[in-house]
Amino acid sequence: MAMENNRSLSMERLSPEIQKTAEAQELAAFDPVGQAQISTGKSDEQTVSSSGIGTSTSDTREAAISLKQFFPGGTSVEIGISGDMQDDSGYEDPFYTTRLGLSVTQSLLRGYGADVNLAKIRQAQIDSSISEYELRAFVESLIAQVETACWEYALSRRQIEIVEKSMKIARQQMAETEEMIRVGTMAEAELVAVQAEVAAQQQGLINAKSTLESRRIELLRLLNPPGNNVWRRDVIFIHPATLPQIELDAVEDHVAVAKRMRPEINQAKLGIQRDDLELVYTKNGLLPRMDFFITLGKTGYADSFSGSADDVTGDGYDARAGLSLEYPFFNRNAGARHRRALLSKDQSEKALENLRQLVETEVRKAYVEVRRTKEQISASTATRNFQEEKLRIETEKFRVGRSTNFFVSQAQRDLLVSRIGEVEALVNYLKALIEFYRLEGSLVERRGIAAPGRIPIE
Repeated sequence: MAMENNRSLSMERLSPEIQKTAEAQELAAFDPVGQAQISTGKSDEQTVSSSGIGTSTSDTREAAISLKQFFPGGTSVEIGISGDMQDDSGYEDPFYTTRLGLSVTQSLLRGYGADVNLAKIRQAQIDSSISEYELRAFVESLIAQVETACWEYALSRRQIEIVEKSMKIARQQMAETEEMIRVGTMAEAELVAVQAEVAAQQQGLINAKSTLESRRIELLRLLNPPGNNVWRRDVIFIHPATLPQIELDAVEDHVAVAKRMRPEINQAKLGIQRDDLELVYTKNGLLPRMDFFITLGKTGYADSFSGSADDVTGDGYDARAGLSLEYPFFNRNAGARHRRALLSKDQSEKALENLRQLVETEVRKAYVEVRRTKEQISASTATRNFQEEKLRIETEKFRVGRSTNFFVSQAQRDLLVSRIGEVEALVNYLKALIEFYRLEGSLVERRGIAAPGRIPIE
């Protein structure tokens, strides 16, 4: 129910989808780009000739359309067609030109190769994977919260049942005491101890009911069941808490699982892969820029646009090839970025080793806690048995006048504590198992829930 309806999870589910938009954003660098331009202009200029100074008027109109695309290997290709018209007062008729051109530029040093030009896309893909492992960690945490909240709620309900049963016994003891005082077989002073015990039980019952209500509200928030009046719903357990028959493997086996499955470790591994890509990118940035370029064009000339377009297949052409070089002296910006990338990768590797140690520490401590809480169950059961026998003896002694209400009340209180302690021991064991499986990174799998990030990163 929580996997379907929990509002925090519904919000977290959007994070991988949001992150995937960054992939599309980086891929946009290789999208073809169309450009178009149209313009018109007029100029009046003074001219000097053998006949003296005169004025020349020129009208121009230009139009161009092109398509440009950048490829992962570092090649940029542009193809386009342009046309212009010049109407000069020095000529009798306007002059039209149409040009069809192709331009290719290839990076030879900086910006060369798919490894460099695809690095940002691959980093965005890694970021998407990281967000999936973050979602998995959130799901595991939510499962642990729901199960823990369930068992704490069950504990509160059981505590109320125990306190109410104990209060019933205390009130029965008080009634017996009042009857014995009435017939004169007991001093009235004995009534104070049993009244105090009933009052204490009442106080404990008030606190237990308040705790139950708080835990009910928290459990409903986590489950967020569909429908109206969520906060008015009651939660009834169909099956009581029972001791699961689970035998843990050797702690080293659980540590090995945690080092493979913990989302945090897989995120750290992906972070190192991301740093490797950043190194490729920044190392390439240390190189100077040198590009080879070639430009080819066919041009047609005529006294109309249509005529100039037909003349493109004629003899008029242009061709140009060469190298361009850009060398930044010192290149401190690129050097600093590369140095930072080297240090960041070294830091990430050390962080991964530290995280592995922390994970192993957590798993080993949780393993100890599971074993401790399991042993506490039998110990608490034995304590409860002894306290029941102690109360039975004190009650019998009281009825024959060999004990007092104070000792009977004390035995009742000890039995109440031991009964609650027995239930707490079982719930603490269940909670310890939940936390252990969460720290192991196997809680999602053990509950049969499908979540992203299932495959560990090598």
